[in-house]
Parts: sequence; C-alpha cells; structure tokens
Amino acid sequence: MVADLARERLYEQGFDADEVERIIDVVPIATHNQRGIGTLYVGCPESWATDVDARDLLHIVEQSMSSEIYGLLKRPDELAVVEKAHSQPRFVEDCAREMIRRVIDAYPDMHEEAFVMARQENLETIHRHNVVAERYGTVADLRRELREGLHIRHHLTMREWLESPAD
Repeated sequence: MVADLARERLYEQGFDADEVERIIDVVPIATHNQRGIGTLYVGCPESWATDVDARDLLHIVEQSMSSEIYGLLKRPDELAVVEKAHSQPRFVEDCAREMIRRVIDAYPDMHEEAFVMARQENLETIHRHNVVAERYGTVADLRRELREGLHIRHHLTMREWLESPAD
C-alpha cells in the first residue's frame, strides 16, 4: 500500500512509469518498524560432545533478523540501521526459520537427538498485540525438513525432549 501511494504521488509530480519504477526500486518503502526479541535454545548434553558457544548463538539470532539493534546510536547510524532493516524485511516466522537454518548450518556434527528451539517476538508499534513465531524439534527432524522441504506433522516439544531419556 505504501509503494502504491508513492507511485501515485510520483505520477502526480510528472514522473513517467519507468522513472517511477526505478525510484521505487532504489528507495526503501517502509510501513512501520518493529523491535524483535529473538530467543534460541539448544539442548545438547555434554556427553554428545557438541561445543556450543553462547556468543555464536547470539550472532545467529542477530543475523536472522532484518537488522541488528543497538542501545545507543547517532542519527546517521540510525538511518543505516533503518535502511538495512527495510531492505531485507523479515517477519517473525522468517526470523524463526532463519535461526533454525543457521543453527543447522553452523553445527553440522550436532547429535541428531539434540533439541533446537527458535522463538521470535516482534513488539508491535501500531497494533495492540505482539506477534510471535516458534520453531522447534530435534536436529534430525529439522535437518530433514530443510534438506527435503517436507513438513513433519509433529515436532518434539521442549517438554517432550526434556522428559525423554538421553542416550
């Protein structure tokens, strides 16, 4: 809708169709901004010998969103963050899927029965509700879904994983 409004205004200002499309292609079209809270859990007992570093998980979460966020920025830096976020918009479900994909890629030797849960909550700015997406399951199931593009009907929940005996 925002892009359509921009097109309409550009036509009113005398730009032709090719010029309008060139402008729309190079200027970020923003609807509204959301701040996201990403959470990533990896369950892997020490006996399975996968070395998971919390700093790597933090990097995976940050890289899975539209852009990193910062506690303190100067105005030009704010512009760079907003432009980056709007040039690669990701909804909550995109962020959760991307976290899962990045964990599977980063840890190719992780035990198949290890558990991964990605959760993304976007704090809405113009609605009265936040939006949440979660993705979870064993590494084996998640790998198979990513590799084959198949949807597995039941994914092991965190509770089920915690209550199951480890090898």
